[in-house]
Amino acid sequence: MGKLGTLTIGQAPRGDITPTLDAVLDPALPRLHAGVLDGLSQDQITNDFAPEPGGALLITKLLDGTSVVIDRARTELAAQAKLAMLEDAGCTTILMLCTGHFASLATKHARLIEPDRILPPTVAALVQNAQLGIIVPLAEQIASEAGKWAPLARSPLYAAASPYGSDGPSITEAAEALAEGGAQILLMDCMGFVERHREEAAAAGLPVVLSNALIAKIVSEVV
Repeated sequence: MGKLGTLTIGQAPRGDITPTLDAVLDPALPRLHAGVLDGLSQDQITNDFAPEPGGALLITKLLDGTSVVIDRARTELAAQAKLAMLEDAGCTTILMLCTGHFASLATKHARLIEPDRILPPTVAALVQNAQLGIIVPLAEQIASEAGKWAPLARSPLYAAASPYGSDGPSITEAAEALAEGGAQILLMDCMGFVERHREEAAAAGLPVVLSNALIAKIVSEVV
């Protein structure tokens, strides 16, 4: 049996995500959780990961329960160092707990599982010619993350609603807007969306694909 490492772009452990993994993984499987922002204060996060003007954004959760918007490029650079740390700690498989697109992450020996590389072809095969509606946490991500959905037979519809709470639309409102716009299946495109968010989205009367649940089931087959 190997050892599973998980890397969140926020702070570990992610008490909202790990139960989904625990539900499908062998309890005896050793695990090590790490976060890109581990040990950093809010000021340090602001100084080191502040979004660049016009740059791609990510949103994540901190240990105190608050959320923070960070720059994707800066996050990717810091994540690479964390991957090396997890490998040095003996992890044989490392799962990124983020569905955002990262162009250059790599490991030396461990199997690196990036949801961004798994979700688009898998979801495309599941939905086939149905109209997919995608819920993302930030409206700004609709443009920056759109390229990864090229495998879909039809261009998806989008709506934004944060899993971490905000002044914007609720998840139910976003799901209902997508249903009214013609969506036939919904995808929640963030690892921070959990089962209770799926239930909120299901109020729109459509099937809902939960990214972290799908990824957890797939990962359980290879660890």
